[in-house]
Amino acid sequence: MTDGGIRCMLMRGGTSKGAYFLADDLPQDPSERDELLLRIMGSPDIRQIDGIGGAHPLTSKVGVISGNDNGVGYLFLQVVVDEARVSSQQNCGNILAGVGPFAIERGLVPATEGLTTVPIRMLNTGGVATAQVQVNNGAVIYDGDTSIDGVPGTSAPVVIDFDDTAGSSCGELLPTGHAADVIENLSVTCIDNGMPVVVIPAAELGISGAESPEQLEGLDGVRRQLENLRLAAGPAMGLGDVTDATVPKLTIISEPGAGGVVRTRTFIPHRCHTSIGVLGAASVAAAAALPGTVADGIARASEGPRMAIEHPTGALEVEVEVNGGNVTRTAVVRTARKLFDGTVYPRPAL
Repeated sequence: MTDGGIRCMLMRGGTSKGAYFLADDLPQDPSERDELLLRIMGSPDIRQIDGIGGAHPLTSKVGVISGNDNGVGYLFLQVVVDEARVSSQQNCGNILAGVGPFAIERGLVPATEGLTTVPIRMLNTGGVATAQVQVNNGAVIYDGDTSIDGVPGTSAPVVIDFDDTAGSSCGELLPTGHAADVIENLSVTCIDNGMPVVVIPAAELGISGAESPEQLEGLDGVRRQLENLRLAAGPAMGLGDVTDATVPKLTIISEPGAGGVVRTRTFIPHRCHTSIGVLGAASVAAAAALPGTVADGIARASEGPRMAIEHPTGALEVEVEVNGGNVTRTAVVRTARKLFDGTVYPRPAL
């Protein structure tokens, strides 16, 4: 910290945007750290006008990165836009896409010419991921020809393999012990393949599932149903009282409309995502691959492990391999880009 400023790198990771910090540059006490991040991001304020947050959950995210003997540690923090609240209750697979490049940029991991492997311990859940980052002359390559829906243009690919995603937050892939449940009079599947998600067929809510995020956010009755479902599903999934939590996510599914496996609309948890989170998509893909879930009769069978999970701005491709009712592999291709690197100045403490 210099003259009240803190070293910070703003990056796009996947379809999200966040502020990346070294753990050593932030207070070690979680409450002090969170209070500082609220001032940095500009919360609570629906515009986040006095901070660097983008006034939306997808652009009000933080990655805190630390070095360790086996790579790096990654703590994801969701800074709530309009409340003075910071949540560490879930991972973010999109912000994860920027962790490998950031770690190389900050010298936490030595650059290996061509392709640098970055082992990442996801501190929110204890899971492990491995990112493959392209490097040339010791520098991260951001330019490339890989495109992902929801992001304009193309960038260099960041390939991420996940270890032990099943039950990362809830302890079990199917935390209720069932492939399908009835909660709040709705047929759903509760699943955790890297992200706790409640999967709901659109027909259960009396909608088509093809509605835009704006249309869904305008359906007050549906939003009330979803919140009642979330509050009831939290304890059933072993997450306890989720009133003030950002999990579980709620994903509405319907038959695919653009050649994918399934079409989705995801609430995170109160705003409708303009795309879908990486780990949320991994959980939906697992629901589509497992027998007996509410995706039966809705999801289209995929050829091989790669599944295109449709969302409002395109599709996200996830590779999920299932054997004997267990997920044995989860991987995804994302992109990331450094937006700026410098010093951020938090607003003064009240």
